[in-house]
This record gives sequence, structure tokens and C-alpha cells, in this order.
Amino acid sequence: MSNRLFQGIIHQMRDVVDRNIGVIDETGAVISCSDLSRIGEIRTNNLVSIFSSATSVSSDGYLYQSFGSHMHPEYAVFVEGEDVVAQNYIGVLGVSLSSIKQFYDEKYDRSNFIKNIILDNILPGDIYLKARELHFNNESSRVVLLIRLLDKNDVSVFDVIQNLFPDKTKDFVINISESDIALVKEIKSDVEGKDLEKLARSISDALSSEFYTHALVGIGTPVVGVKDLARSFKEAQVALEVGKVFDTERNIVSYEHLGIARLIYQLPTTLCEMFLKEIFKVGSIETLDQETLFTIQRFFENNLNVSETSRKLFVHRNTLVYRLEKIKKLTGLDLREFDDAIVFKVALMVKKYLDANPVKY
Repeated sequence: MSNRLFQGIIHQMRDVVDRNIGVIDETGAVISCSDLSRIGEIRTNNLVSIFSSATSVSSDGYLYQSFGSHMHPEYAVFVEGEDVVAQNYIGVLGVSLSSIKQFYDEKYDRSNFIKNIILDNILPGDIYLKARELHFNNESSRVVLLIRLLDKNDVSVFDVIQNLFPDKTKDFVINISESDIALVKEIKSDVEGKDLEKLARSISDALSSEFYTHALVGIGTPVVGVKDLARSFKEAQVALEVGKVFDTERNIVSYEHLGIARLIYQLPTTLCEMFLKEIFKVGSIETLDQETLFTIQRFFENNLNVSETSRKLFVHRNTLVYRLEKIKKLTGLDLREFDDAIVFKVALMVKKYLDANPVKY
């Protein structure tokens, strides 16, 4: 918050208010005053009362009234005198300065600026202008992590995450919705994916172990500058949605590691339905029972190795061969053939995607 902004208002009020008026910060320092010689004075009397009271407080011949954040006022306006006129003056000044501060914060606050970028609420041409006004380092690498809460908790998760990343000049914690919180983190240019996953894991573990709050974390790709933060945020959203379909057991999902699932997610549903109809006979994929699907999954996990899969399933090799022949008869695809196995694997993922009907961004 610019002290010059307060001083400009106080200076304009000086000719209207026939009293000594000004503003102090949390330390009691006079940062703006109609009497310029008093700027820099320290007023420590009754500071706790001044900043904790919702109404005006008198001290040493002056009235004080705090303003700023509702939970944590950062400033207090003061007016010379303790009479009714001083009470009226401080009421008007308190409202005026509080409104000016709110307008200033909304216009220049860095967190609000970052939120507007990731939510696409700012024109691309305005981003660089605002970044220069706010002295953003446009050469820094940043990444967006999206934290999605799975259950409600009395603990303010937003405050918890903010405490984990206290450097507000580099890292930004932003409320997106009731369940989603975005972390815009400044990172080193050579950061690796495993380091980002380790960071996401530390957030998830902190919420789970200390506050019993379960959360999923989606990781976008690192970007340079602020303009592409919207892309990193959307990638984090996609990571969570795709992970909800294809990696249901994982609570940390990175966009870079989505693989073919990312491609399937981007396909139109009509194209996916057409693909399934062309690959399988009518109704054939629905005829596969859970035991058969489990066998197929294990067969893929063991790299199409019949002997290894039969050992892991505790069945005779011939039994597994019989099951694979049955699948070939039902679907027309021989999973022992690499090309057929790829088609079948993709088809199962497409079917799972259509059944989940995820939200697209």
C-alpha cells in the first residue's frame, strides 16, 4: 500500500478539516499527516486497543480508528481532539480511507493480478503493462499447482497453505472455489518433474497428517513469465480431471505424465463412440466380466508375457491361454499380438473415459 496515496488524501482534507489528522501503521509510526513535521513519529500508546477495536479509541488527546482487512487491520486514522466533532471527522475519514485502500488493493494487488491471469479475466495486452506496474520479474519460471479438497474441515486450508509458502513476493495462494485452491509457485528454471511431485506430496502430507484433510494435487507444466500461467492452471485442472478417470488411486497427478490419457481426454465423445463401434463387435466389450477384465489388466502390466502373467495370477499357463483365446473370439483382438494389444488398451481407456463423463476445461 502506497503511503503517498494516504498522504494525498490527507493533504486534500487538510483545508476542510480544521484539526491535525493522519494515519499510523501497525507499529504506531505516523506514515501520513496534515502536519508534515509529524511524519515518522512513533505512537505506541494503546496500540493493541486501537487495532483490535471495531470502534474509535481515544488516546493522548486524539481519536484513533483502525481500518483495512476485517480480520487484521493494517492502519489506523487519527484526528486531534476527543469531542463530538472529532468523532464525526474520524468516522468520515475512516470510511474514505478504507474505501481508497480497497480500491487500490483491487487495482494493484499482486494476488488479485495473478488470479485474473489464471482465470483469463485480463486481456493479454494488459498483462505486460500490469506486470511492469507491479514490478513482476517476467523472466522467472513459475508453475501452478491446483489443490482440490475432498472433504470439509473446520481448519482454514487456505491459511494453512499460505503459511507453508509465506513469501508473498514469489508465491501466491489463491482461492478458486470452495474446494479448489491454486498455488502459483516460483521455481528454478532447471526444476525436474520429480521435484514438483515431491513439493505436491509435501502439501498433501501436511494437510493429511496435521489437519486430517484429504486433498488431490494437480500439477501444470512450468512456464516462463506470467502470460502463460493460465495455460499451466488449465493443465493442472486437466490433470485432476484425467486422474479422476484413469488414475483413481493417485492423489498427485502431473500433466506431463498423463500420457495417452491426455490425448483421449481431448477427443470429442462422438469420435470416441465411433472408435469403439469400429473396433468391437456390437455389445462385445460389455460381455467381458470382471474376472476377464482383471486378467487383461494383469496381462498388460506384465508386458504381454503369458508365463509371467499366469504366475502372478496363480493359474496354469494353459488356463491363461484359454482365457486369451476366449477374448479373441469375443472381440476379434488377439492380445498376444502387440498391435491388437495397443488397440485393446486404448479402447478400454476410451470406454472408461466415456463412462466417467469428466468435466472439460
